[in-house]
Amino acid sequence: MERSFENLFIWQESRVLIRTIYKMMETCRDFGFKDQFQRAAVSIMNNIAEGFESGSDAKFMSFLNISRGSCGEVRSMLYLCEDLGYCTKDEREKLQTQLRKITSGIFKLSDSISKKDS
Repeated sequence: MERSFENLFIWQESRVLIRTIYKMMETCRDFGFKDQFQRAAVSIMNNIAEGFESGSDAKFMSFLNISRGSCGEVRSMLYLCEDLGYCTKDEREKLQTQLRKITSGIFKLSDSISKKDS
């Protein structure tokens, strides 16, 4: 199998998450909130890809940390999304569960990279 970021579960799940968020925010007229929310979600996927292609484990780990931080930002923004009526409680919980899976996958990948370097 070819080594590529597209084969990573966390990248694939991030891509699905972004599609869901973009659909959910399609009619949102709060452009500042919408932009920040979507950018944070895109940051998850793109930092995984950029880190993978960076050429070093240390850089990859740094990009994974940024991606993990973006997961936290999106999880937090989902509470606002619900509070402001842009999503339902069920939608928020479903997306937060998906984000926790991505975060867990990032931790596992980071851990395996750290052990490889030891």
